[in-house]
Amino acid sequence: MDGADAALVTGAIKKYYLEHHDRVAVPPRMREREFGYQDVATGRIRRHLSYADERELRVLLVGTAPSDVYCSNSLYRFPALPMKEKSWKQAELIFDIDAKDLALPCRAGHSIRVCAGCGRVSPADVSSCAACSSAKTTLRSLPCEKCVGAARAEVGKLRRILEDDLGVPGGSIDVYFSGNEGFHVHAAAPDLAGLGSRERRELADYVMFRGAIPEAYGVPRAAGAIPEVPGRDEPGWRGRLARDLKAGPAKEAAKKGHAAFGEALSAASARIGARIDPQVTADIHRIFRLAGSLNGKSGLAKIPDTGISFRPYRDACLIADDPVEVLAESPHRFSLGGRRFGPYSREKARVPLYAAVYMICKGIASAAGE
Repeated sequence: MDGADAALVTGAIKKYYLEHHDRVAVPPRMREREFGYQDVATGRIRRHLSYADERELRVLLVGTAPSDVYCSNSLYRFPALPMKEKSWKQAELIFDIDAKDLALPCRAGHSIRVCAGCGRVSPADVSSCAACSSAKTTLRSLPCEKCVGAARAEVGKLRRILEDDLGVPGGSIDVYFSGNEGFHVHAAAPDLAGLGSRERRELADYVMFRGAIPEAYGVPRAAGAIPEVPGRDEPGWRGRLARDLKAGPAKEAAKKGHAAFGEALSAASARIGARIDPQVTADIHRIFRLAGSLNGKSGLAKIPDTGISFRPYRDACLIADDPVEVLAESPHRFSLGGRRFGPYSREKARVPLYAAVYMICKGIASAAGE
């Protein structure tokens, strides 16, 4: 990010943390957690930091004004030491669901390419920059309500699996909009906090309904064996599968044999499994964005999903709305803070500060200067 853009974004972030530091959630047992942050101008990430109390964290937020601030879900004896020397204790269970992983048809209509050389914006379907012909471009998205709606549907699947199959109380599950185009699901489950990476990978496979075999659902490999497919009212995955395939199709697939039913299971996985990022769940040394902090990919805040009336691209715009002039270029319209912006054809535009930060972070605008 160049100097003028970095100055605008840093100023907006500093003002946010000065005025709204109380929005940032201070994690319990913070002395046992690793912290990290990312610099606005350079993009460099600093990790293996430790803070004794809330005051020290506030000093970081206001004094440094990082684009992103992170905290481990793990607890360590020595959180500021190198990873091999931290002495891991346990880790909260966190799931990541991102619209970019859902292969939604709407994405083509709101994606762009930003040239790494000249910074100009081109439609997503071009192979090189329309301005300088460089092939070094970055694909970015200006997500829409359909994106966030699809991601929330996956959150709903995950919640039901955690509650019904794993016995995690609903009140122990917290859902946050990530500040860009997805959700973080925090499950405070003491019985699961001690799981290592291997067990968490297996748990991820379970909630995704990945790796299911026909034998577990009543269809043996032996030729001529009579299948006993699950019923719709059975608990867990057996009942979900039966309801998804319906009684008739399930039985028909089973009659065709082990291989055909295996294909039906694989196809059902994408429909009834929760589409999480399995690497995030399995990584016990990952650092996660702090709730209430800003996302450097958008300038939006990571905030709780408050229910049916929640609108992320309206409610997460917590940076000030002071008017700012930017040089904007975007082939697509987008909604933010309850307002519509764009399209822009490399033109000066006067927009609220939260929109200016969003546009700079997405690569579709730069500070206009004097």
